[in-house]
Amino acid sequence: MAVSSESHAATPATVTTAVPRTVHSYAARGRMTKSQRHAVETLWPRYGVAAEAGPLDLEQTFGRHAPCCMEIGFGMGDALVAMASAHPDKNYIGVDVYPPGIGSTLRKIDAAQLRNVRLLWGDAAVLTATVIPAGSLETVYIFFPDPWPKKRHHKRRLVQPPLAHLLAGRLAPGGRLHLATDWEDYAGHMLEVLGGTPGLVNIAGADQFVPRPLERPLTKFERRGQRLGHGVWDLVFTRA
Repeated sequence: MAVSSESHAATPATVTTAVPRTVHSYAARGRMTKSQRHAVETLWPRYGVAAEAGPLDLEQTFGRHAPCCMEIGFGMGDALVAMASAHPDKNYIGVDVYPPGIGSTLRKIDAAQLRNVRLLWGDAAVLTATVIPAGSLETVYIFFPDPWPKKRHHKRRLVQPPLAHLLAGRLAPGGRLHLATDWEDYAGHMLEVLGGTPGLVNIAGADQFVPRPLERPLTKFERRGQRLGHGVWDLVFTRA
């Protein structure tokens, strides 16, 4: 399957939607380099997806029928590109809000000539609600989201009951939600939120973590943390 050179979407600055989102899990920041900006201008029409048209037809979006996975908060795209490269039989959607990460990830997707990745640009909670069809995802990944460590900022954490409930509905039966964090306090918060979400079951047992699944790529940041003795906590829940 060839990647179409036709435009999927204009480069978005914001996503207009009726879904309310009053507390953001991110702060507006990030200046693109010249190469990142060039990547957005030239590659977004190939790999970007319009968010204004409502729920996606995933088969039309990718030009084939295949299991679909989504990573929320892909950063500079290392894990997303590694997973998509390792599993060409699956489709991958990456969702992020930061322009530099969008630009860098587009460059990596194009350099690897990946035909099974598309990007959404904007607030993950809003886009999941408005663009991702119910019951359509095999796996959702959230790796190392901003921990917002100060107690007064905990309300900004991405993993909250409304999003967990939303993601549970976007998973196909038997689909999985895989999260990882290097903040123990946040790991406990994730366990509490996901454990209290109807329809989600912890594959490790109640209040338990799993060893790092092999499908989660190790990053340079994580390897450095391991050398320093930092912990990482993985959670995998499945839709019953």
